[in-house]
Amino acid sequence: MVHDSSADASAPPLAGLFGLAFVIGLLVAMGALAFFGWLADEMLEGSTRAMDDTLRTAVHHFASPGLTRSFEVASRLGGPSVLAPLGVAAVAVFLLCHWRRGAVLLAVAMAGAGVLDGTLKYAFHRTRPVPFFDYPEPHSYSFPSGHALFAFCFFTTVAALAAPRVRSPVLRVLFWLVAVALVLLIGISRIYLGVHYPSDVLAGYSAGLLWVAIVSTGDRIVHHRARARGGA
Repeated sequence: MVHDSSADASAPPLAGLFGLAFVIGLLVAMGALAFFGWLADEMLEGSTRAMDDTLRTAVHHFASPGLTRSFEVASRLGGPSVLAPLGVAAVAVFLLCHWRRGAVLLAVAMAGAGVLDGTLKYAFHRTRPVPFFDYPEPHSYSFPSGHALFAFCFFTTVAALAAPRVRSPVLRVLFWLVAVALVLLIGISRIYLGVHYPSDVLAGYSAGLLWVAIVSTGDRIVHHRARARGGA
């Protein structure tokens, strides 16, 4: 048998990257799960009510017709009528760029977000607050915010998948800046319009972070294993 010294030389760095990706992903997922569990417990005990009411009042204090129209647009960005076609377009771009694994992972991320949203809303049965500005009240439960959860899963998953695959550092930073800005904007819009409590939005973010950490960690693990096989 021929001994391939180049494979041995590349194995330790790949093993180190594999372990680092796994540990970081595990820690992020555990932190998100712990925060969601704590927040859910506080919400059920009524301990978040003071914070929720204070923040709702503070955000509503800055209301104006122009701001209301802007946040209505931002809120629609996190809804299924916008995220569904955006998801199809992103999957198509990944496939055109021969990122089949990325396309699959994005589809998995959004499908998992749907399962999480429906399951958690049904489990907690939290009644929605009274909306501001006569905004139509959704018929689903309030905790967690589905818009926050779906927006977090979609935009951060796209950034996590796309940023490492582009060479330009500027584009990598831009991917993340746009993703974070859109996620925050959509979450704030739901509070501003009065269709969610702030704790609902935080719960949506933490549930989204948990799921994205699992999906992105899986992506990096597969990526490094593929590189290891390629160098063997």
